[in-house]
Amino acid sequence: MSTCTVHEQVNPISRQKLRYFLWSLPAPLISIGCAILTATACVYHWVDPWLVVSFITWLSYPILLALERIAPRRRDWWVNWKDMGVDSFWVFGTLLVWIPLYLAFYDPHISSVFQALRDSVGFTWSFQANSIGGLLFMAFLATLAMEFIGYWSHRLQHRFIFLWRIHATHHHITKMSVARTDRTHPLEFLGLNLGGAIALAFFGASGDVIAVTIAFKIAIVHLNHCNMPLTSGVFGWVFTTAQLHQVHHSLNYAESNKNFGCVLIIWDRVFGTYCGQADVDNVGNGTGRSLPLWKQLALPFFSNKSLRSL
Repeated sequence: MSTCTVHEQVNPISRQKLRYFLWSLPAPLISIGCAILTATACVYHWVDPWLVVSFITWLSYPILLALERIAPRRRDWWVNWKDMGVDSFWVFGTLLVWIPLYLAFYDPHISSVFQALRDSVGFTWSFQANSIGGLLFMAFLATLAMEFIGYWSHRLQHRFIFLWRIHATHHHITKMSVARTDRTHPLEFLGLNLGGAIALAFFGASGDVIAVTIAFKIAIVHLNHCNMPLTSGVFGWVFTTAQLHQVHHSLNYAESNKNFGCVLIIWDRVFGTYCGQADVDNVGNGTGRSLPLWKQLALPFFSNKSLRSL
């Protein structure tokens, strides 16, 4: 065999491995970078850390949407102007209405219960730190605790139709995009906020630890929904990636009952629901058809029979 022929066979494989490696870098660099940036604000007080969290939240949408056009995983997942109108409703509703309401009226009541439980059992260890490294470590521990509760809450939503009806809205998407991250029914925040309210209160997380935790979570969940050829790499051993999360959004029922972790994939590995599949044929739920906005909002109130027929 000639040297030229050997190179022709090896080079495509090498290029594929290099491409896989390079596309595994954005997720850890961006999400950990956002956490470090927020931690520096906490330690050095160069800006309010919650202002950093706000910038990460809002700027990630236009930036990632632009990158989806430049380097899409799939062109058939490109969102059009009609899609953007519906997606904007969910983004602005979530960030400006539903989340603020839950933070004001729901989370404090849950937190107070578990703060009282913490006091009653004499638990004194807390998620608190004053250094950048300490904040990052405590944020990881906080995420570990939050995701444990979130994993089981999410898994139960897929198991029981009573709980599924408030989660179904998020799965009735036919394209992956950062614009679809917040397609979450307002009622579902009852479950989504539960893990954070319980874990952060019981473990006495400081405001700085919470800010770093939220910054990391926002960055990673936005990346996990975006339409880019991101790969898992080493980061995917512990954390959920776009490649792993698209499996959870698969139209295939068996595939959609895998990879329940929103930020961490480690609990899926521990409890046997991990799937490392690289690609899916289609995303969505039921018939795979896109639903109008009114149906997305009305899903929790459909009959069981109607819910199963969509």
